[in-house]
Amino acid sequence: MNVTTYRKLIAKQLHQDFKSAIEIVEIPLSKPAASELVIQNKFAGVNGGFDTLLCRGDVPYINLIPPFDLGVEAVGKVVAIGENVKDFQIGDAVITTARGGGYREYQVINANLAVKVREATPELLTLMPTGVSALVALEQVGEMKSNEVVLVTAAAGGTGHIAVQLAKLAGNHVIGTCSSEAKAKLLRELGCDRIINYRTENLNQILKQEYPNGINLIFDCVGKEVFDTCVENLAVRGRLVVVGFISEYAKKAEQITQPRLYHQLFWKAASVRGFLMPHYKEYMAEGRDRFLNLFYTNKLKVAVDPTQFQGIESIPDAVEYLLSGQNCGKVVVRF
Repeated sequence: MNVTTYRKLIAKQLHQDFKSAIEIVEIPLSKPAASELVIQNKFAGVNGGFDTLLCRGDVPYINLIPPFDLGVEAVGKVVAIGENVKDFQIGDAVITTARGGGYREYQVINANLAVKVREATPELLTLMPTGVSALVALEQVGEMKSNEVVLVTAAAGGTGHIAVQLAKLAGNHVIGTCSSEAKAKLLRELGCDRIINYRTENLNQILKQEYPNGINLIFDCVGKEVFDTCVENLAVRGRLVVVGFISEYAKKAEQITQPRLYHQLFWKAASVRGFLMPHYKEYMAEGRDRFLNLFYTNKLKVAVDPTQFQGIESIPDAVEYLLSGQNCGKVVVRF
């Protein structure tokens, strides 16, 4: 390992605007302690919503004081090993999902936090933690069954396109919402039964006309009017799982005045449930193993957005691109 310094992205201050909150710094690359690995990151996954909320100080379960590191999932190669590490070799491909380990060229991390994979490819960034989150949200929170009607919003996104496939593998009729023909094409390839382009079709009208008995399970990461429509169209004993609200990530929360939610839920015995992966950590290991098996046996297709983002300096543009809703699949930065 001949490298002595590397660059990373940090939040230098809390700010409503992601680009105003961050800066790139160059720091020394330390040698690994006895139980650590040094990993050269090859690809990092972009979570624009989480990044933005962190930089605004709006993630209630994390109390961070600037400066702090950003980025979560990364795929790379081991370039140095601590003396007590037995299960890794230099050159091994690994994936990590430690907060602060993504938006940097190198990371020094405890070996227990790295997972060995066959090859350092960007496709893996869709599996962990994104795909595992979709799996746990659908199964543990949404209580997904078979022969139900499942609606996935932002279905062509990094999380959404995985949720679509999981719902299909479980034997359900799957509706996916999207905003362009390119995204609709991806959803057709994934086997989506009904694709609704919300820019050219009225979501509420279609759900009422084509699904008069309502939707059994909804996986929503959009929020605002889409969330309202989803609640309105829940079936008897329907479950709506909130996995995000990307429509408000880069904005202040919208203040609304309307009848309280229980007026819509009570008469249907329906429910709205929040999902956040840190509260379901006990399911991660098993979910990760199942996901890798589905991927390696070609039972799951992974979509990586084709837009190229190269290097640390491209991360702000990648975050902005994701929040704009243009992406098809997972947004990835290459190092």
